[in-house]
Amino acid sequence: MAVSEAIENYLETIYILSRKQNEVHAIDICSYLSYSRPTVSIVLRQMREHGLVTVNEDNHIFLTEEGLRIASRVYERHEVLTGMLTMLGVSRETALRDACKIEHDLSDETFEAIKRHMQRHMPQDAAAQEDDR
Repeated sequence: MAVSEAIENYLETIYILSRKQNEVHAIDICSYLSYSRPTVSIVLRQMREHGLVTVNEDNHIFLTEEGLRIASRVYERHEVLTGMLTMLGVSRETALRDACKIEHDLSDETFEAIKRHMQRHMPQDAAAQEDDR
């Protein structure tokens, strides 16, 4: 299933939040993305309908297997691209913003080539650095 850039951003946000905290709620997504509650609610409903997230009786949001697959793919792209841009001398703040723009449109072939290059040339300590978005 093809998903929009907006949905990819929501899934990546849920993924990032779930790595930092035990429970993810809609309000956490609102705060992280600076979006209104109604906007987030509409998108969450769409993601539930497409089988990308589930919400339990306590309103905790979970990625489904498919949601996790997409979110982790986008997250990996973001991390690798941010690393590449900072390695080229771009400030971390700019690299984070630009990586977010690039991660959705880059072909798999190009991304895999960048990833291979980064694995060969990026210092191990920089590769292990945790995302601080």
